[in-house]
Amino acid sequence: MRKLIYFYFLLIMVMALVSCSSSSEPPRPVFVADILSDQPADGDIAFDSVQQNFTISHGPDTLFFGIDDLDPNLREFRAFLDFPLDGSTGFDVVPAAARIVSAKLEIFINEVSFAPIVPTLLDLVIYSVYWLRAEDFNSPPLLSVSFDLFASDQETFVSIDVTPLMREAQRLGLADFQVRFLLDFTSDFGFVGIEDLPAVSLTAPLLRVSYTL
Repeated sequence: MRKLIYFYFLLIMVMALVSCSSSSEPPRPVFVADILSDQPADGDIAFDSVQQNFTISHGPDTLFFGIDDLDPNLREFRAFLDFPLDGSTGFDVVPAAARIVSAKLEIFINEVSFAPIVPTLLDLVIYSVYWLRAEDFNSPPLLSVSFDLFASDQETFVSIDVTPLMREAQRLGLADFQVRFLLDFTSDFGFVGIEDLPAVSLTAPLLRVSYTL
């Protein structure tokens, strides 16, 4: 009797294993897209709270964000980066149907001034690739992530996890992944320069997206 019970137990276990193995899908291949920022569409905006005006720079070699303590009016800068996802600038494509596994934004920091730690917000935004406007300085973000930059990051590469922002951009069907760097509202100190030389791909801002189909 015990042998019979043992046989039936083994039979049930084998059937369960066969059922699980047949129903499980094979692992999907993971693809990687590398996209450099579209430098002519990058830029920064500085707001002068004393004179109440904006200064907009398109495609500079260095993008700035934070508060410039050397400026008597303490102008606040915010930096914008644009990454086309459709291959229009000659780099990889992130298909509209892609499922985002992870996304990293890699930047080279030229300058970190006036604070040892710079609390930073990175906003997912939408702006025209042809020109920045004063309204883009404070437009509502679609989604944000926060992190710290450090004085020791100067003249080094920094990798930022932007997976939540990329997933939201994909969910919304955006043709470009566009982000805005700004000083976190908890701080009044810190000024950061991001290198954005179009002819130097080694240090140009890079978006790396891993995805499945």
